[in-house]
Amino acid sequence: MKPLVRLALGVTAWAAVAISVASAQTVISAKSGLIHYVEGRVYLGDQLIESKFGEFPDLKENGQLRTEEGRAEVLLTPGVFLRVGDHSAIRMVTNRLIDTRVEFLGGSALVEADELLKDNGVTIVYKDYAVQLEKKGVYRFDSEPPAVRVYDGEAMVLYNGKSEEVKPGHMLEMNGELKTAHFDKDKSADELYLWSRNRSQYLAMANVSAAQSVNNSGMYWGSSNWAWNPFFGMYTFIPMSGAYYNPFGWGFFSPYSVYSYLYGLPYYGGYYPGNVYGGGGGGGKGSGGGSTPGHKPGRIGHGPTPPPRFPGGMPRGVSTAAAAMRTSVASNSHASGGGFAAGGGGGHSGGGFSSGSGSAMSSSSHSSGSFSSGGGHAGGGGGGGGHGK
Repeated sequence: MKPLVRLALGVTAWAAVAISVASAQTVISAKSGLIHYVEGRVYLGDQLIESKFGEFPDLKENGQLRTEEGRAEVLLTPGVFLRVGDHSAIRMVTNRLIDTRVEFLGGSALVEADELLKDNGVTIVYKDYAVQLEKKGVYRFDSEPPAVRVYDGEAMVLYNGKSEEVKPGHMLEMNGELKTAHFDKDKSADELYLWSRNRSQYLAMANVSAAQSVNNSGMYWGSSNWAWNPFFGMYTFIPMSGAYYNPFGWGFFSPYSVYSYLYGLPYYGGYYPGNVYGGGGGGGKGSGGGSTPGHKPGRIGHGPTPPPRFPGGMPRGVSTAAAAMRTSVASNSHASGGGFAAGGGGGHSGGGFSSGSGSAMSSSSHSSGSFSSGGGHAGGGGGGGGHGK
């Protein structure tokens, strides 16, 4: 088959996704608190949350979310994810984007801030302490003993009329004082951290097709925001412009950069992939929305250390979905059901997805599609795809 024909088939297949995204709820709302993912026993108030495809309850102001043997992911301001571990609880104090405040009641929680828009604010409150997130990064909260750890980013801690800045690799015990101490990021990766990193990778995978769908639909994308991905049955984050690595090292693309990446075309910032930016809306509240060419995060725990550029192939930190999609366009690996496979294999019917590396992941909504990555049915870039329907 001629290259132009293969390219046309690829564009046609993704046009269907563009229609789905354009007709779906692309922007969630002008507030924080959407409960995006749960597993195990998670309660909203006294009500056990049951996962249903395409349905996401809201954590409203003064509402409480608690877990028993379970975990949850809550979307705050665009680009900010709050993940709650086992036997933990939070309360939504205010859900306005300009001043989102969440009370950490106990247990363990982790915040991944991929982008902090200039007019948005996120504060985590624990007893008399208020922790303001100042930059994109990864922040950990524990109640036994009470402490906040900054893996990457920067936080301002307020207590009893005083303040203390907490920088990367430092922690502050919330025990009546404002003293910081160093901690070893590489030795602090527990189940909640690793689960959060896997969720981050999954969201990066969903970003690629969602960003491409927005591009194909012709929709105006004037601000970084959440977007619905019908293949994954979930929302993902799409920056306004450029492309960048998030604090865990996974790549996120805007609608205007993903097309150039997938098809290897020139990009307005140079030949893309060539420049990697720090995010369309800026890495911190004081940045004024600027991008940082060549940005890459430092090592966080056991996370990847991606190179600053994409020299001819996939760096470790970029989602395998991007590689799978690029391969599918080049080799016409689209099957009748819309599945994808890295390495030339065809996807199975029903919207499954397959890539050549990584471990299998799950979503709270798999009734209309499934995902298998390397360790599942895919197998190193072979012909396996998801089997969901």
